[in-house]
Parts: sequence; structure tokens; C-alpha cells
Amino acid sequence: MSYAKACAASELELDKPFSVDVNGTLVAIVQTEDGLFAIYDECSHARVMLSLGEVESDTLECFAHGSRFDLASGYPLDLPATRPVPVYPVKIEGDDVLVDLDNPIETQEP
Repeated sequence: MSYAKACAASELELDKPFSVDVNGTLVAIVQTEDGLFAIYDECSHARVMLSLGEVESDTLECFAHGSRFDLASGYPLDLPATRPVPVYPVKIEGDDVLVDLDNPIETQEP
């Protein structure tokens, strides 16, 4: 796996999406009580940054049209979105949050 630094762990707030450019790809980093997630920062329904939405129960809601995406799988849980968005392996080493864009997580519909 080829991890790249996304941000510092100290920049993250619980249940608050943090948008970051990782090698030219916008990624929303989200830390919840259940873990750390990295999801492509664009709704699959419209070109809206998911990081502007709200986190609830390990989902991220698109503020524009209300579609919620599962943070672990990227699958949409509500219309109008019907296609998943990529999610990526993410880990913390020291104070660095690292994301592997080269190996998106293969997921199954929740």
C-alpha cells in the first residue's frame, strides 16, 4: 500500500469532516467514536463537497440534497444519490493521518 500524508491528527475534531487534498484528490477525513474514515469528498449525485455536510452514526450527509453515505462503504443510504463514492484505507502514525488512494476499499452494500 502506498500511504500519503493527508493531515495532522491534531487537526481532526470528532464527527466533523475535514477536507484535504491528497495528491490532487479531495478526501474527507472523518473521525467518529467508531473509528477513522477517509471518503472521496464529492457526492455521487451532484458535484458537492461531502465534507460540508453533517456526520451522524457513521454516515455523512450531503448538505445539498440530503443523501447520506455510509462512511465505511461509501454506499448511499438515501436518494437522490444512487452510486457509492470511494472510501480509502486510513491510519494514524504519530500525529500524521495517512491515506492510501491507490487501493480503495472494496465494499459491499450495507
